[in-house]
Amino acid sequence: MVGLSEGEKHFIRGGIAQDLRADGRRRLQFRALTVETGIIPQANGSARVRMGATEVIASVKAELGKPTILHPDKGKVSIYVDCSPTAAPMFEGRGSEELSAELSVGLQRCLLGGKSGAGAAIDLSSLIVVEGKACWDLYIDGLVVSSDGNLLDALAAAIKVALSDTGIPKVNVSLNNETDGEPEVDISDEEFLQFDTSGVPVIITLTKVGKHYIVDATSEEESQMSSAVSVSVNSHGQICGLTKRGGAGLDPSVIFDMISVAKNLFGGWIRFKHETLMVTSSSTVSAVVAT
Repeated sequence: MVGLSEGEKHFIRGGIAQDLRADGRRRLQFRALTVETGIIPQANGSARVRMGATEVIASVKAELGKPTILHPDKGKVSIYVDCSPTAAPMFEGRGSEELSAELSVGLQRCLLGGKSGAGAAIDLSSLIVVEGKACWDLYIDGLVVSSDGNLLDALAAAIKVALSDTGIPKVNVSLNNETDGEPEVDISDEEFLQFDTSGVPVIITLTKVGKHYIVDATSEEESQMSSAVSVSVNSHGQICGLTKRGGAGLDPSVIFDMISVAKNLFGGWIRFKHETLMVTSSSTVSAVVAT
């Protein structure tokens, strides 16, 4: 928890009410965003994202596996988030375990849909090599390096960029009777296929403080929130997922209004992520997006 005096709390809430936040931003204005790709050579794809003082890293590792019996026509993706003990004082010891689990579940809901794979933003069928026999398993790991709020949005951005940086090795498949119908897979060390991220959404979290809601909240602002709604939207403006946190309930009309605000931010924030963050390996992009 962020320790604030009553005066500091009043200052934060009063600034948000007057549309002038403590760091000078307006309620629907984002912090500076910096993206760097290709930072982990051993991974198939990786990215570092900085949003103000929040810094996260995402990596993607592709391994050849076997589809499940229930979904022989789909590959598999797993997402795990870890919080560095140095990211914030509250992460020391076992303090980060609950948040790591919460972030992992939130990202899985937004990117992988339900248990059946319905609603998945990542096209799992594109990971199939031989139906029922071989597929690509993607292991996506997120690391919170420094925490100053809005972790879910930052991690989602890092994962999208890391996936755009991911190269899936080209494979040649041959069926041999001597191997009882099991495919022989030859994995290329030189040819790679770019992973399609056109359907992968980004996340905008609207944090309610008092009677108003803000985007890209800092840790101090999050300490004053009553609730927060995270909306994942793809490049077509379609809602892919919705998660809520915080103990206070929200009227359905407020939730619909939050969704509408998130979609209206599409031009300034989501389109920026989808078009500008499609960066190449070992490159860096910096920008400030304001509405």
